[in-house]
Amino acid sequence: MTRVRIPPMLRSDVGGARELEADGDTVGDVIEDLVDRYPPLRSQLYENGSLGSFVNVYLGGEDVRTLAGLETPTRNGATVILLPAMAGGL
Repeated sequence: MTRVRIPPMLRSDVGGARELEADGDTVGDVIEDLVDRYPPLRSQLYENGSLGSFVNVYLGGEDVRTLAGLETPTRNGATVILLPAMAGGL
């Protein structure tokens, strides 16, 4: 199992959980397991059927974009962090 840390802005979509466990051999599989179990997450994380460019995903503290993207392998006990970008300004 892979642990997934859920940021505050997504917790209402997962029953308030700060952290969940998910199955998958890759980061993409782990995210798919989550959105299958918590359908409201899909609209928060995906756009046009793909993970949104505004969603930062980290595995063990490293941005998966610098690794193999969603194909980055996970290992038992690893931690994935989902961090949608926040927009701001005046």
